[in-house]
Formats: sequence, C-alpha cells, structure tokens
Amino acid sequence: MDTDVTRRALVAAILGGSVAGGALSPIHSHLQRFAPLSGTAWDGAADRTNARVESPHGSAELRYDDDGVPNIAADTEEALYFAVGYAQARDRLFQLDLQRRLMRGEVSAVVGEETVSSDEFHIGMNFAGAAEATWKHVADTETGELVRTFSEGVNTHIETEPLPLEFSLLEYEPDPWKPEDTMLMEKQISWNLTGSFLTLRRANVADKLGQEVANELYPARFDHDSPIIRNNSGGNDDSTNGVASPGEPSFENPTTGISGKPTKGAAGTALLDWLNEFEHDRGIGSNSWVVSGKHTKNGQPVVANDPHLSLMAPPVWYEMNLEVSGTRTRGVTFPGVPFVVIGENHAGAWGFTNVGADVIDFYSYETDGDRYRYQGEWRDFETEQREIEVAEGKNRTITTRKTVHGPMLEREGHRVGVAWIGHTATETTLAIHRYAKSEGMDDVLSATRQFDLPTQNLVYADDSGNTLYYVTGRIPRRMINGEEIRGNRIFDGSAGEGEWRGFEPFGISSWDGFVPFEEKPHVVNPDVLGTANQRVTDDPYLSEGYSSPYRGKRIYELLDEAVESGNIDVATMKRIQDDTLDLRARNLVPELLDAARGKDSLQSAVETLSNWDYRMEGDSRGALLFVHWFDALYDEAFADEFEQAGLDESYYPRDWVLANLGDGRWFGDGGKQGAMVRALRTAVETIAEEGYETFGDYNTTRTITHPFDQSFLNYPELPTDGSAHTVNNYRVGSAVGSSWRMICPMGGDSEAILPGGNSGDYFSDHYRDQLKAWVNTEYKPMSLEIRGDVAVTFDGGER
Repeated sequence: MDTDVTRRALVAAILGGSVAGGALSPIHSHLQRFAPLSGTAWDGAADRTNARVESPHGSAELRYDDDGVPNIAADTEEALYFAVGYAQARDRLFQLDLQRRLMRGEVSAVVGEETVSSDEFHIGMNFAGAAEATWKHVADTETGELVRTFSEGVNTHIETEPLPLEFSLLEYEPDPWKPEDTMLMEKQISWNLTGSFLTLRRANVADKLGQEVANELYPARFDHDSPIIRNNSGGNDDSTNGVASPGEPSFENPTTGISGKPTKGAAGTALLDWLNEFEHDRGIGSNSWVVSGKHTKNGQPVVANDPHLSLMAPPVWYEMNLEVSGTRTRGVTFPGVPFVVIGENHAGAWGFTNVGADVIDFYSYETDGDRYRYQGEWRDFETEQREIEVAEGKNRTITTRKTVHGPMLEREGHRVGVAWIGHTATETTLAIHRYAKSEGMDDVLSATRQFDLPTQNLVYADDSGNTLYYVTGRIPRRMINGEEIRGNRIFDGSAGEGEWRGFEPFGISSWDGFVPFEEKPHVVNPDVLGTANQRVTDDPYLSEGYSSPYRGKRIYELLDEAVESGNIDVATMKRIQDDTLDLRARNLVPELLDAARGKDSLQSAVETLSNWDYRMEGDSRGALLFVHWFDALYDEAFADEFEQAGLDESYYPRDWVLANLGDGRWFGDGGKQGAMVRALRTAVETIAEEGYETFGDYNTTRTITHPFDQSFLNYPELPTDGSAHTVNNYRVGSAVGSSWRMICPMGGDSEAILPGGNSGDYFSDHYRDQLKAWVNTEYKPMSLEIRGDVAVTFDGGER
C-alpha cells in the first residue's frame, strides 16, 4: 500500500477536537490517492463470523432492530454490559480508539507530526491522570465491576473479529480497552462541555483594549426575561431559584489579583491562540423542556431533548436498547460509556443541556526557575517528562508541571495554572448507571447527588406524573475574607486566592467549599420548564457567561402558546423541535430595512428581506441574505480594531452582544446603521460570488464528514434548515447542531432520530440511513421492546 495514503495522509481531525465526541471532528485530511475497493485497507470489509461468543459473565442475546440499534437482553447486569462492550466495539471501534488516543495525547503515534500540538495539550492537562484517579475511586463499586465487564466485551471483539477499515488505512492495531479508558470518556465529555478559556480571553482583551471594552463585550449578565427558572415555572415548596440574591454584577479588573499583585500578561496571545484550539465550541448548546400532565392530551408529562454537539460520521451518540431482569432502558450514550446517558427506562425519561457554570479557574505565580511561590514559601513544581511518539517523525520529549491547584500550561514564555473540576475523582458514572435502574423521581434525585460533572440542566418526568429540573455537577464557591467572589479573573496563585475548599486535584475531594446539593437551582414538579443554555437564574456566581438567549426565549414563546391552546402532544413537541424562526432576524431586520431603503444597489435585497418571515428554511433567499449579513456585520464591528490588537475571531463576543451594541466606538462612519448597510452590500457580493440562490444551497450537510474526509466515507450532501440560534439547530460552518432528537411522552410512544446512522461500519446498511429523516426533522420509533433477529448469542459461563 502506498505510504502516502497511510499515516501521513491523515491530517488529524483532532487538532481542535474538544467538543463532545470531538475526536472525530474533521479538518480535511485529504487521503487524496486512496483508491476505494482496493488494497489491504479493505480487510475491514470482511464479514463477521462470530454468531456465538463465549461470555464469562452469563448468557445474553444481541439483536439489531430495523434502525440498526443494538437490542440486548440478559439475565444479569454483568452479562448485559459484557454484551454492550462487544456491541460498541462491533459498531464503533475506531471511534472508541481515536477518542481515547486524543485524550491521552497519543494521536501522533498513528498520525504523525500534524497532531503533536494536540498531544502536548492533552498530556499537559493530564486528563489520563484524572481518569485514573476516578477509576481508583469507583473501581470497587457495583458500577465499577460492570465497567470491567464492559471492557472485557470490547476486548473480546478486538481479539476475535476483523478490525474496521480505518485501522488498515492507518496501519495499526488498537490496544486493549481498560476501565480507565471509560473514565477518560467521562473526562472528555465533561471538558467538552465545561472547558472554557473565557477568563483568559477577557483578560487579554482587557490588556490590549482596556477594561471597559472587556466589560462591554463580555457582560456578566444578558438582559432578557427568559431565564430557565421563571416565576411562573410552577413547582412546590422545594423549589429554589439559586443561592444568591438577584443582582447585576460587574466584572472586576482581571489584570490584578485580589491582593493587588499584577497578573497582567499571564495569558499572552501566543498561549491563548494555542489553548483556543482545545476549548469547547462556544456555539455548542442544547434544547430541552418538560411539560407536566396538566397541559397534555393524555394527562401525563412529556420530556423533549436535543443536545447540540459536533455532527460527524459516525455520530457522537450511539443508541442502545437494553433489558435485564425486568428493567428496560433505551437511549444514547457516548461510545466507550456502558450506560445510557440520555433516554428513558420503564419508569421515566431524562435529558440534559449544558449549564455553563464556571468550574474552571486560572492562576498566575511568582516563579524562580523550577520553583513557584505559594503562601510565603517556595515550592518545587511537580514535574514529569513525557515522550510523544510521532509516526514517521522524530519523537518529542515534553516536561509537564503541576502546582497545588492543578496543571500548568505554558507557551512562549507565558504560564497559567489551571484548576478544573474534572481533575479530581468523580462519581458521574455511578449516577448514570443509577438512572438506568431508577424507579421514579426519588431514585433520580438520589442518583443526581453523585453527578459530579459536567454541570448540566437535568429535566425528568416519570409515569407517576412527576416532573423535575435540577442543576447537576459540583459548583465551586470562591471565598475571600468570608465573602463570595466571582471566578472571572486570573487569581494570584502565590497568594492562594480563589482556592476551592475541599478540592484535591488528581485525588479524592471532600467538596467542602462547593454549593450543597439542596442549594443548587432546581424546581420540583414544574408545570412547564425549558432550557437552552440561557441564564439559569440571577445568581451572579453560578456562571461567568451564558449562551445567547435566542433559543431559550423562542422555546418559551412556543411552549406558552402551546399551553394557552391546550392539549399538548407529541406532534406539538415535534413542531417546536422543527421551529426555524431566528429571533436575531426578527429583532434586527426591521432596523436593517430602515437603513437600506433607498439604496439603489440594494433594492432587490431589501425587497427579499421585506417579504421574509425570519425563518431559516432551505428554500428561503431571505435566510441566505441574513446569515451572510450577520457574519459581515461582525467584521464591520470588530475586524479592524481586533486585528490591530493582534486578536482574531475567537475573541468576538456572542451574537447577543453584537445585536445589542449601540452606536459607540464599534461601527465607524454612519454609526450602526451605516455598518448594517455596508454589511448588506458585502453579503450580496459574497452570495453572488458563491453562486448561491437559496439558504439550502449554502446550508448543507457537507461539513458532516468522516475524520478521513473522503467522499465515499462522508455522508451525502443534503440541504437543511436551521441556524445557530434556531430551535431546529444547525451550524454549517462548524458542523454543530442537533446531535440527537428525542421526545418521550409518559404513557405514549417515544420517538427519536440520529444525524446519520447508528453504525460506524461503512459497509453497514445503518451507516447513514437516518440522515435524510434527520434533515427533514422526521423521527423513528424509540421502543423499549426488544426487537430484531439474533445477531450474536453470548454463551454464559462461570467466572
């Protein structure tokens, strides 16, 4: 096989790879001379031959239903999760291996030079060390034993079945799966949802453009009236809107610590440019809502959830339907995680969206060579040398450093210490396992106490008519002289500022200084509650920056309309998930039209926008104009000044900020309306150059690709609806959107859809069979009944 199509030909997908499942996010890897259907790469096309597999944990049967979903039934949990491990390896083995290589910093060993920077970051953050600490903490639990049996199932498949074609293309074989690797997937998911360098970015902007600019572009609170917990959410006396009184907090000066010692320059542009590659995508978000039986046709509650994560081939999520000893659970998990993460069981249904809580802090230190000053004394950095293996290249040796707070990240003379909630032993895997076996809301509440990370908005309903909203995850309280402060600055680590009491990096934490479970925002038995990553409450200490509230406001508009009309059912939920009205357009286009009318060269655009209904539909020219106009408006406002300051687009503020800026410094000649008109001219010119006629010409599935980015492995290119800020969510530029749509009515038939197919095997009929339905916002049944012909029988034996 030509070496040019092996390791070096895969320019790794993983350079930025930090969204959930981001190990498979492509950066166009160009296997240009690969000849399909020839060569040793196609060894992975060999038919599987094992219809019977010996299991040391008991008997089980693996079936596949009409949608390629593994339906697995067993008499014991040990037998069940051995079969789950085997099935995940059968369907997603390359994805499993690539994800753990990313998090361990071992991608360059099979790819080459292109991913050394990525490996340096992941080794420096020591995600693997955090996973090992977590495994030691949970290994002796009932759940830990099931993680072991899952790992055995994965390895049995590796040992007995042909490897997928990707391994042949890269000419390597996967190492055995270990329980620590499953814990590593927990860390990956959590980093992808909570790993934010916003504090550092704001400090750099304050350093270069001034504190007033940083406060304006990164406000502590978006001014809107649709927080997750509204005054009319319903609920009983156990409800809470958070632990702090409402307020309008302003950001403190991030360039000095509380002690007044300078931290200016701690996060230089070179360091930030590197770190920004590994931050979670700021556009990632999710929708979920729960409606009580008070407002539904059948008198039973309903849960809807569509998490917005990276879209790729194969998908981030893997669907499973499991039955053991009368307990039935169906939903999706991340490959490498044995238990259903989002889904339903025989008693209830649950879903998640990201809270955006501030669970990461940064520290500067007084240093002297290999020492740093801490609370009046000099300490040696905890150092370790690590070798990065580089395929067909020279191996690299790097030195990692840690302080009492956690890892030290370094680039071109700039250093910053990191404390991240995931760097300690956590119990989320135990919680997720308990959700599967829950018999109602009390069980779910009890399990949620162990849900350490990531911080999520949990929505839940059960067949007893209960509904629930709860913020999960550990939330630190930063105390100085007995007063709580925000984590929106670089702290003076040498002075011990902003430390989290009870936090032990790479050990077992007591969590003494964290928000108690009972005080986290929650509502028990809400009537109607919707989440879309917007502000949870007015608690000024929960987060340093929420998502723009457009989706959250629109979901509540639609839910309120549905409640007013009465008789909510599954069809109602589908209409909401399919909604494409963009509130940015509804708010801004009237002002744009006022500014652009009378401009001769823009009359066609003005007419198009005047007749547009603000919906981001594939057949719409108005949607096409708007999305390009909004991008151009960003450049009109920030491009020149940011470029002069050495800041790129990663420093641009959120859409809500741009939309609500006044005339001020940002828009130049003619003020904001002048910038709007110039941006519209740019949009018209760009559309003409690209040859687009409608939004669907631009907004296609072309960016939903396999890591190898080859046409035969990629999904078909289809026009689709939705934007970054519509409920029906899709971001074509970054391939982020609704990664799983699910509607679970209690007492009714649940439905769901994946953006692609459940199998990662290119030769499977289920590699892309759900894509067209997903594009059209259609659904498939999500039954708890075990269906399909037996594909693999696991013959049980005694250990």
